[in-house]
Amino acid sequence: MILGISGSPRPNGITANAVKYMLSKCEGETKFISLAGKHISGCISCLGCTKDNHCVVEDDFLEIAELMVKADAIVLGIPNYYDVPNALSHSLLERCFCFRHQGAFLLKDKPAVIFSTGYATDEENSQVLKIVDHFLVMNKMKVISKFLVGAFSQCYTCKYGRTCEDGNVVKNNGIVSQITPAMLPPKFNKQIDSMAKCEKAVYLLNDILKP
Repeated sequence: MILGISGSPRPNGITANAVKYMLSKCEGETKFISLAGKHISGCISCLGCTKDNHCVVEDDFLEIAELMVKADAIVLGIPNYYDVPNALSHSLLERCFCFRHQGAFLLKDKPAVIFSTGYATDEENSQVLKIVDHFLVMNKMKVISKFLVGAFSQCYTCKYGRTCEDGNVVKNNGIVSQITPAMLPPKFNKQIDSMAKCEKAVYLLNDILKP
């Protein structure tokens, strides 16, 4: 089973759509999880997981943790907030500390694909990709692909975005009376390059997971 996780708090945004697109191209069983509406705290350093590698904090992470261990591979879509992973995604990754006690490393050698959504374009220097990669490597996973997917900044839906000189709408178009469809960044299904990156990553996954 290939597990796809959208770390976005928006259930039907670009991050979720990109994860779903990748899963639709995967061979075999898939499972999609959105973190939207989920309650996942950061690690509280209680050490309750050190005995058996099972987190004892009772929230929505527990169900996801079970699926992460069961999965043959994991696809992670992580939104870029302030050039770091958003809080929901970071909490999920932080809690994966529970998998790595006493040499167990429950996610060891599991293939993973990482992509980050945002309006950054520099894949090589993406802090989000580097941070997520670090978490996965610390769990001895195999990151087989990492890339960026374009997404909206909040300026396009914030009612003040038309006149805010610090926002992307004004930076790209000047002060405007209304935001027209032509100004909007492309949705995922219009991003040819992003879709190609997703397809390439799935090709690698399918190849690795061949029986």
